[in-house]
Amino acid sequence: MKIQHLLFASLIMALISCGDQQPTESQANTQPESNTQDSGINPDDIYTSVQLTTDVSLLSDEDKQIIPLLIEAGKIMDDLFWQEAYGNKDSLLNSINDPNLRRYAEINYGPWDRLDDNKPFIEGVGEKPAGAQFYPLDMTKEEFESWNNAHKTSLYTMVVREGNYLKHKYYHQYFADEIQRAAELLKQAAAITTNRSLQYYLELRADALLRDSYNASDIAWLALEDNTIDVIIGPIENYEDHLFGYKAAHECYVLVKDLEWSKRLERYKDLLPQLQDNLPVGAQYKRDPIGGNAQLNAYDVIFYAGDCNAGSKTIAVNLPNDETIQQEHGTRRSQLKNAMKAKYDKILVPISEVLIAEDQRKHITFDAFFGNTMFHEVAHGLGIKNTITNRGTVREALKEQASALEEGKADILGLWMVTQLYDMGEMPEGELMDNYVTFLAGIFRSVRFGAASAHGKANMLRFNYFQEQGAFSYDAQSGTYSVNPDKMGEAVTSLSHKIIELQGRGDYDAVKQLMEEKAVIGEQLQRDLDTLSEKGIPVDVVFEQGVEVLGL
Repeated sequence: MKIQHLLFASLIMALISCGDQQPTESQANTQPESNTQDSGINPDDIYTSVQLTTDVSLLSDEDKQIIPLLIEAGKIMDDLFWQEAYGNKDSLLNSINDPNLRRYAEINYGPWDRLDDNKPFIEGVGEKPAGAQFYPLDMTKEEFESWNNAHKTSLYTMVVREGNYLKHKYYHQYFADEIQRAAELLKQAAAITTNRSLQYYLELRADALLRDSYNASDIAWLALEDNTIDVIIGPIENYEDHLFGYKAAHECYVLVKDLEWSKRLERYKDLLPQLQDNLPVGAQYKRDPIGGNAQLNAYDVIFYAGDCNAGSKTIAVNLPNDETIQQEHGTRRSQLKNAMKAKYDKILVPISEVLIAEDQRKHITFDAFFGNTMFHEVAHGLGIKNTITNRGTVREALKEQASALEEGKADILGLWMVTQLYDMGEMPEGELMDNYVTFLAGIFRSVRFGAASAHGKANMLRFNYFQEQGAFSYDAQSGTYSVNPDKMGEAVTSLSHKIIELQGRGDYDAVKQLMEEKAVIGEQLQRDLDTLSEKGIPVDVVFEQGVEVLGL
């Protein structure tokens, strides 16, 4: 699985009083005084700016009317994510006088650096609450776990304190005004489109926002046909909840389908059942069926909002997340091609010119980068979703450790799939070394996202495992890395096996120990990452986006 902002009235801990703009109780310990520090932070040294555009000449007049409405709804999701991640955006930004620091807070949706283990970068701000603003700051894990409430683990509830008691409030109640406005915008878009499947989806999604019941709209989204415009909107991913991993955060992508590239991807979906059967684990770990409606599409993304826009940016999406829908109706793996190309050109290629051995740089290709990213998303749909130890779903059993291990699975299993497809003669372009070397360069790119990110932890786990298994060699004289293809293939298979078994057993303690031991940056790797920064290679991208950028 990250804008422009609509400004709304303040968030109060118990959803009251629209006229009072005091910080919430949750914010009280994280709200700085008026800040005049000169931080020395220059966001342009860390993030490079990219315009999100598409060929608007290919859009119909109808599409051009719909897109601004979807972007406006996305801005509301952005505001909601600010409240979930930090609290009152305006009170924070107005307290910062340094424009670079203010811009960095905007990029991070708060005063904590998402690329540096969520460390505060503003004086007077404490540590980021593990549960963000989804739970009261003074709530302990023990209090939550002993609380007898059937709604407490819902993806779509805020936990608040009223007096001495914990209460749950569904998002559509907690953010009532904002949700109502977003739903109205989706209904307006539905009234314009002549595409019946898109109209049906937008109407159901509007209703889903108003009721916090998303399954019907997710199924309708999977059934979209002949649509050029697409939108992913609502509370979706649970990465922001580091306390339990229960709560989904609001986000939005507005997308334009790339018909040519989507057609290129069609041939792979029919191979997924065979790949599931071939997984390098025992039969009990691949008993969950995969959905028959597996879709692989490519898009130009023209707007990011909320969770997907915070810190490092998502370049591919695999949805829906609900395991039952995945198995009964399938998934859609959406490749955000223009954002992906920006990261390839501005970050991956410059990294490879520093850290990859000169004789292997010919294997750095965009097709391999695109393929590795695509099969990462496909791999989310393979493997096991329900534990074999009667501990419920993998996500339930592994709690806050689930996201990082799932991202690790998707990365490594995606590369295993690429290896299988080459062996099957199903990869007509390039060669396996392209994917291996580009994958290694991709680790250096993604590991810079830091340990606070599920993707960052997954990359560190994989780098350290590969190093132990001899999957790559390091030349101290040149300061570059080379892939050892045979050992790389062995490491890919063995790590795929290890992760799927951990998921299948739902072994929380073993996963936590693995992350503590392996999801760390060693001294040599840190020196290499420092070299990338010294050479001015950005860590990630930020977007110039919106109707003005599109020329609409």
